[in-house]
Amino acid sequence: MKIMSVVGARPQFVKLAPIAHACARANVEHIIVHTGQHYDPMLSDAFFADLNIPAPDEHLGVGSGSHGVQTGAMLAAMDEIILKHQPDWVLVYGDTNSTTAAALSAVKLHFPIAHLEAGLRSFNREMPEEINRIVTDHCADLLLAPTEVAAKHLENEGLAPRTVVVGDVMTDVLMETKAKLADAKSPIMEEFGFAAGSYSLATIHRPANTDTKEQLEAVLDSLGAVDHPVVILAHPRLVAKAAEHGIEIARGNLHLHAPLAYPDLLASAMSARGIITDSGGLQKEAFLLRVPCTTVRPQTEWVETVECGWNVLVNAGTQLVEAAQRPMPPATDYAPYGDGKAADRVVAELIANTR
Repeated sequence: MKIMSVVGARPQFVKLAPIAHACARANVEHIIVHTGQHYDPMLSDAFFADLNIPAPDEHLGVGSGSHGVQTGAMLAAMDEIILKHQPDWVLVYGDTNSTTAAALSAVKLHFPIAHLEAGLRSFNREMPEEINRIVTDHCADLLLAPTEVAAKHLENEGLAPRTVVVGDVMTDVLMETKAKLADAKSPIMEEFGFAAGSYSLATIHRPANTDTKEQLEAVLDSLGAVDHPVVILAHPRLVAKAAEHGIEIARGNLHLHAPLAYPDLLASAMSARGIITDSGGLQKEAFLLRVPCTTVRPQTEWVETVECGWNVLVNAGTQLVEAAQRPMPPATDYAPYGDGKAADRVVAELIANTR
């Protein structure tokens, strides 16, 4: 039994960790392919070390580029990699260009595909991630849905026979990492001298918020206008776009910081009064840590976080500022993302469905 995991971006490295550990527990051969979509060491190499993930067996080194250039380069490289290793399953994660490229390569070479985080939908087809999700789900042989809501979306698209709800693997690794952070201090608190609960943590990188100077200025101005310190962890895409537009990121109450290793990110988030982001994964991590989240997007694939009041969708401007300053929502025991054992279910499903 041989599983090939294809990953290329920070959220996928987090999801890869529990899968790698579950494969080891099940004595399943596990091949790791790193596309190189995220090439910054803090968004790539550090995650492998911090989460105890084996070094990649293959590294494509694709790097940045337009959607077509990046996806095409990965697709061309993946044919050779899949044929070389002859996996029983090609396991793809989330909604990135790495995911779509690996799925397209595998389906045309007639290798079985399993999609982790299948069925997530924002219903915004202007987001490249939404197209990646839909294409990958319809290529895949096994759809590993994290929630019942995701499974319902797949049913509505006629994919119920291929779907199984396994829970969310990011919950697995967050629970494990959080348990080790009981006495860990927030690097953000230590570096800036902030008290616990006095600052918000922000990440902004999506094209809708960074591709035009006007929108990026509006987002940064809003973050700087919040009535408490906001520390933005500067994704390479944000830094590149700010330089391209000729604008400074830090302003007002907005402070700039490099990306954090995953344990440091969680420690800093746990001590924050709020999270402000346009990321998908960080919305869910904030909810699991019970830190209020403000999402600078019109839709989210993690609708459960909004429905229970711990996440608010906003536009740049007054909406963002007011949401970031809002009080803590009512406590909840709501647990839509599973019990922290999703990875073992994933590996068990792959073993059970091997041809």
